Amino acid sequence: MEEIILKQIGTENVEQLQKIARQTFFDTFSPQNSEENMAEYMSTGFTIEKLTAEVENEDSEFFFALLDDEVIGYLKINFGAAQTELHDDNSLEIERIYVSKDFHGKKVGQILYDKALQIAQNKDLEYVWLGVWEENHRAVQFYKKNGFVEFDKHIFKFGSEDQTDIMMKKSL
Repeated sequence: MEEIILKQIGTENVEQLQKIARQTFFDTFSPQNSEENMAEYMSTGFTIEKLTAEVENEDSEFFFALLDDEVIGYLKINFGAAQTELHDDNSLEIERIYVSKDFHGKKVGQILYDKALQIAQNKDLEYVWLGVWEENHRAVQFYKKNGFVEFDKHIFKFGSEDQTDIMMKKSL
């Protein structure tokens, strides 16, 4: 396989980000969720305006995983005030690691995860944390394999449903 390149992205990449974000979210969650809830989230969660604001947030960073200039996955990390919950300056939140389904099992997620870990270590942070839907068994296993442990749960409102996210963290 060719070499996978990671590229930090800016607002000039928002349309590409929207495309990969919608595609990977749909592929990941549509089999286990209603069409109505998926449609509602897809119409609000990945607008150009929302993604632009996320990319412009100085406490967030996005990276594309590229193979032959094709975007095959992406990473979103958050620091401090941009974090979805803990807002701990000594931590990094992995908010999103998504990989195109054609590249599952090809270490793309691991490469994106390794980038997040490297950034956390370079900033001398104490831990990395994230929330993952309890029904996303593939992701839960991935994080456990990488040394994350469960420390809490929270409710994620997905359309008309309350879903449980497992909160996981890894000390550095």
